[in-house]
Amino acid sequence: MMEIYYGEDDLDIVELVKKYLEQKEFKVTIYNTLAQLKQAVRNHVPTLVLLDWNMPDGHGDGLCQWLRRNWRELPVIFLTVRDDSSDIVAGFQSGADDYVAKPFELAVLYSRIQALLRRSGSVEKQYLDCGGISIDLNRRVVSCRGEEVTLSSGEYEVLLCLMRNKGRTITREKILEQVWDVHGNYVNDNTLTVTIKRLRDKLHQPVCLKTVRSVGYRMEEGE
Repeated sequence: MMEIYYGEDDLDIVELVKKYLEQKEFKVTIYNTLAQLKQAVRNHVPTLVLLDWNMPDGHGDGLCQWLRRNWRELPVIFLTVRDDSSDIVAGFQSGADDYVAKPFELAVLYSRIQALLRRSGSVEKQYLDCGGISIDLNRRVVSCRGEEVTLSSGEYEVLLCLMRNKGRTITREKILEQVWDVHGNYVNDNTLTVTIKRLRDKLHQPVCLKTVRSVGYRMEEGE
């Protein structure tokens, strides 16, 4: 099911939009502040973001710019009463893919969402995420809590192996085979131990990266 995060503090509007889009088989999660929405995207990248301009804790254009810096292909649509041409231009300049002025017809909003998703494709296939860690597969970029992290080739490949198997325990032998032996490079078991330690340091000791004693490692969502 495709997920939509909707940043909006007007309860009457959010209930109408949520009910309508869920009838169209979207999963819609509402966030009443920019801070809540920002934290949610850090933890998990949705299919699309709907965003009001005027929020209790600030303006949506700043959050849109942050989204665009970190997740370039994540579709963003402004839904706002600000319908002056200067506002619309500012919305697109901040990185939005579309701009819908209130009041709007729900059927029209749905059509514009569908059109945008047809153009952008499935963003979930581009990003892997777990516990605030995100991998942009197209760009080979790793982010932790929205901040880009520089990894070595080995560190990236180990993280990628674990993220692609999120929720499953991967044995040390399997990781060594997939990351190093597939290239014909023999390494000893200590190489993986050192790589995992460096990964944990660079990712600020993430609780989602679990050690399964005497077996291997597992990525899973933390509590």
